[in-house]
Amino acid sequence: MRLRRLLPVFCLAASVVLAAQSKYPDYPSETPEHFQPTQNGMDYQRREVMIPMRDGVRLHTVILVPNGARHAGIVLTRTPYNANELTANSPSMHMGSALWGYDNAVEAILSGGYIRVVQDIRGKYGSEGDYVMNRPLHGPLNPTPVDESTDTYDTIDWLVRNIPETNGKVGILGISYDGYLSLMPLVHPHPALKVAVPMNPMVDGWRGDDWFHNGAFRQQNLPYIYEQTATRDNSARWLTSTFDDYDTYMRPGTAGELAKERGMDQIGFWRKMIAHPAYDSFWSGQAVDQILAHEPLTVPTMLVASLWDQEDIYGAMAVWKAVNAAQPAAAQKNLFLTLGPWYHGQEIETASHIGAIPLNSDTGLYFRTRILAPFLAHYLQDNPPPLPTARVNAFETGANRWQQLADWPSACASGCRPKATPLYVEADGKLGFAAPDAGSAAYDEYVSDPRHPVPFRTRPSQPVGYTPDLSWVRWLVDDQREFSGRPDVLTWTSDVLTAPLRISGQPMVHLVASTSGTDSDWVVKLIDVYPDEVPGTPNLGGYQLAVAMDIFRGRYRTSLSDPKPLTANQPLDYSFALPTANHLFLPGHRIMVQVQSSWFPLYDRNPQTFVPSIFFAKPADFKSATQRVWHSPGHATFIDLPVITQP
Repeated sequence: MRLRRLLPVFCLAASVVLAAQSKYPDYPSETPEHFQPTQNGMDYQRREVMIPMRDGVRLHTVILVPNGARHAGIVLTRTPYNANELTANSPSMHMGSALWGYDNAVEAILSGGYIRVVQDIRGKYGSEGDYVMNRPLHGPLNPTPVDESTDTYDTIDWLVRNIPETNGKVGILGISYDGYLSLMPLVHPHPALKVAVPMNPMVDGWRGDDWFHNGAFRQQNLPYIYEQTATRDNSARWLTSTFDDYDTYMRPGTAGELAKERGMDQIGFWRKMIAHPAYDSFWSGQAVDQILAHEPLTVPTMLVASLWDQEDIYGAMAVWKAVNAAQPAAAQKNLFLTLGPWYHGQEIETASHIGAIPLNSDTGLYFRTRILAPFLAHYLQDNPPPLPTARVNAFETGANRWQQLADWPSACASGCRPKATPLYVEADGKLGFAAPDAGSAAYDEYVSDPRHPVPFRTRPSQPVGYTPDLSWVRWLVDDQREFSGRPDVLTWTSDVLTAPLRISGQPMVHLVASTSGTDSDWVVKLIDVYPDEVPGTPNLGGYQLAVAMDIFRGRYRTSLSDPKPLTANQPLDYSFALPTANHLFLPGHRIMVQVQSSWFPLYDRNPQTFVPSIFFAKPADFKSATQRVWHSPGHATFIDLPVITQP
């Protein structure tokens, strides 16, 4: 009976639908059900394919083939950042315009006539499968049989079998995350992989790349974690709550509380992050530099590093150091390095300045045309030209010149090596090369209040971002004068230099410090102070340019994997490396060292009271502390500068 009563309703609904569909039979929609654009007039062919991996998952791949290409090499980039966008940067019929943008070293790609391939990694955008941030290799951290090495292998195998215009030679390049993805195929590489160019790669997220620096959490990357992992297509957006990020990160109290407010406990990578605040096997087991140290380096590889990389300043140099030490013969043959005066990824942009600092030439264009293009041509073309590229191309800042070197660190053609030269902090704000004597004060001190942390740059603090109105990319070259006058920042300055001083390598911090608390952060900055007036560039008068600076979380003083409270009011030794520098301090300049205990909001605040996890520190844990930096004969604080002395 009930069905009989409903039947007229069903019939009425069906008749309404049919009437709607045929209401305007002579005036159909002008939008085709499936539109297929033509490629007439384009100077390249665009193909989109789904390439199967060994586990059946298919990865979305865009292939751009220049018209008339024959026996062409392939330049591959694998990315979590949307292959469609990276291959359609301009509404143009020209391949160069389509590629202009992130990860595309356009001049080198076009000049070589290469087939350009960009692929979404598994779990992102058009690709199938599950996404895992920096997916580890198969093993204890990844029980599946697939990883970024196997996915690259399977991709290359498909490309060389299915693109008729190729000569079967493949190169891979990428920046940042894509730089990490350019390192992973060096593990069990496909025979067709002939060259790799990892630029500014993510390598070790705890030691000095995106997530931590020496244990201090880079909390301004919370929006990146949120947007990158919450959805396949990055459609979930982190919403700003204040114009000044300083306020955004102060109000919740801790990074853990802010993440909880934003619902990040749903995100797998964030749950791993807060479960592993120390350098345990989760981090060390996926450190790419250590993995590659134990993998035979058979593919010619050019590491590209930036001297002022605000995101991944650690990775490229760590790989260089590890592979050179573990495989000296293979490294001499297959490992190359370019060290440029850039922020993160600036090597593919116009790079005649970085912030206020002039470089006297377009160093990005020089890299792409004079270094990268001939390097790729030598390994990807059928009749390769000779390799004109030096093993090391390093830009010397201060002097603003390129150096062609046989090794690194080595700052002259004759192979001279840097010598560790102590630069001591002294009483009365002095800095010099003489060890302290017994007649001077034993220490300088300041009060660090985590309720009023020292900003890492002049407020308002802008969020991490690459839009034109944001200056995040330039913060490492900010003028440090804003901080040198603060009572919670200690400053020591040398006399005016009467002769040039060249450094090449990593400055090593040897800090002797005490705190009245039981935990502390230590930020150390090595700074080039310009003369009071600079003819021709008046805005550089007195400029304090950071040459190298970094942070160290005190709880890891004796062990990176086993944090321990500090003994209050006792001078303790802290030793850590600053980022690589290749700099000439000119006559008339001075050298400065600054020390402080917070760098906010880039890094989360240390409560200065030892707690099991700073992610979950309580308001009562945040306490002021008296910080002392010692400079007495038994407790000398100094930075070992890698000074070059001409033979």
